[in-house]
Amino acid sequence: MAHNGETNFIGGHWRSDPLGETRPQHSPIDESAIGLLCWSSRQAAVDAIAAARAAQPGWRKVSTWDRARAMRRIGDAITARHEELARLLTLEQGKPYAEAYFEVGKSVDGFNLAADLVKYLEGSTIPTEDPTKRVMTFYQPRGVYAVVTPWNFPVNIPVEYIAPGLAAGNTIVWTPAPTTSLVAVALVKAIEDADLPPGILNLVTGAGDVVGDEIVSNPGTNAVGFTGSAATGKIISQRAAGKPQLMELGGNGPVVILEDADLDRAAAATASGSFLNAGQVCSSSERILVQREVYDAFAGRMAAAARAVVLGDPRKEGVTMGPLNNEGVARKVAEHVGDAVSRGARAIAGGEHPEGALSPLYFEPTILTGVTRDAIINTEETFGPVAPLLVFDSDEEALEIARDNRYGLVSSVFTQDIDRAFRYVEEMPTGIVNINDTSNYWELHIPFGGVSGKDSGIGRVGGRHALTAMCDLKTATFTVR
Repeated sequence: MAHNGETNFIGGHWRSDPLGETRPQHSPIDESAIGLLCWSSRQAAVDAIAAARAAQPGWRKVSTWDRARAMRRIGDAITARHEELARLLTLEQGKPYAEAYFEVGKSVDGFNLAADLVKYLEGSTIPTEDPTKRVMTFYQPRGVYAVVTPWNFPVNIPVEYIAPGLAAGNTIVWTPAPTTSLVAVALVKAIEDADLPPGILNLVTGAGDVVGDEIVSNPGTNAVGFTGSAATGKIISQRAAGKPQLMELGGNGPVVILEDADLDRAAAATASGSFLNAGQVCSSSERILVQREVYDAFAGRMAAAARAVVLGDPRKEGVTMGPLNNEGVARKVAEHVGDAVSRGARAIAGGEHPEGALSPLYFEPTILTGVTRDAIINTEETFGPVAPLLVFDSDEEALEIARDNRYGLVSSVFTQDIDRAFRYVEEMPTGIVNINDTSNYWELHIPFGGVSGKDSGIGRVGGRHALTAMCDLKTATFTVR
């Protein structure tokens, strides 16, 4: 971990920024200072872009097999620092150590998957009308990728862009969320151990509206990858106009509990979707639609699941939920709960900041019943440990409520009727529909992203889908006699 403010990695060297400033970084667990972070100027971002541009021609000429070997070396280097990274991730982000350890392990899988898939990044030959023509297509790297990532999964989400991006032959300029930038530094230090050419991966820490804005808008970057809020995504999309954009944005995807569902299974999966990472997941169970016949029974099971959550210091064994990451999200969670209660909802579990917590960022796992459709929590992404329960009477009403939302990322449906399940798969306005499982279910190779016309993103991350998205498809024609 960097303690001296040299948290920028540019052209293969660690450096601070004389035009920026150094600030202490604090843990959400207890507000203690845990290191120093460089809040960089635009010039640092410009320097990083220059380094990435200088390195890109050489990196794209490295053979596919050698780039794949480099990805595996990165995976091995992260494995060697697995425990160190997980402990820092818990300290800086606030998630329980078990969740942090799992996340670091998935980042290793991400590099290994990129190493495997890039070997099969195949083009095609296309038949033509003209017998003297031969046409082929193949993939080429886009060039310099600007990558901006959030604080909720500060190791795994960056790898969703960095691994396929580097494997395909791009170079990267990465700006992480300020509140989790020290773990980003630690990740890059691990990657540095893999002995890569200088300049292919560059890290610039600081404010998103300074360094993030520079790397997405600067003409020196060729494409943009971003995961974060819909509001920020729209700003980035405008600033990066004309560049290919791969974006995974917000979610408020519904979980639908039909009257024939296995309620024990549904409650366990939905509670997991609501409380994993303190609900700070774009695919979390943010609004739960329950058919009237089973509403009370399901609500009771959810309240019991909430009471079983162990809230506390995430470094301690047995704790299953830690604090929220920052003041902004903590304030929003309290506001959303307060608004729902003012409109007639009732907290049957949780609903408040616990007394005597180590910091103001802890919020009780919360179950709200009687939530109305006009409540903010039903229309906006809450990003906290709150499960709001709405009632419905028919499939048509459930789908109407589901559609009445600007997000379209992930949904879940619990039913034992295969015909109804297929109807929801086809009609649910989300890019992903999980049947009889948590809304948080996903694997690295599966396409992940939102549906058109909603505020949940552009394109797909995951496996070969990210790999091809981070490349240009080139067509070549040959005239033969």
